[in-house]
Amino acid sequence: MDVFFPHQPAKLPEDLKTWAREMRRQMPDAEALLWQLIRNRRLANAKFRRQHPVGRYILDFYSVETKLAIELDGGQHAEAIAYDQRRDEFLASQGIRVLRFWNNQMLRETESVLEVIYDALINSKKMAK
Repeated sequence: MDVFFPHQPAKLPEDLKTWAREMRRQMPDAEALLWQLIRNRRLANAKFRRQHPVGRYILDFYSVETKLAIELDGGQHAEAIAYDQRRDEFLASQGIRVLRFWNNQMLRETESVLEVIYDALINSKKMAK
């Protein structure tokens, strides 16, 4: 079956592809835990990708169908407030909603984090109807 594209899909820069692959191989514990809980449509039947590039940014977890991004931040993000704000503004301009959690929240308050994600998924599916 041939697929017709009205234009060539944009090529992802090689440096971004390489960085995303490396990040998939070396996930922190908090990201590995979340991935186990949301992969294969385990939460609200939403399909997530991990380390998914959007523009020049790489999202920790992204659901294309709900346009929901989940970011798990370590301590280095406490100093990167301006960067994260620019990033979130860009993603919002693309129609992407971002949920941010600290790594220690994911590890210590797993159920609460999943409840927030679940609510966001359900609400985005309702809005899409």
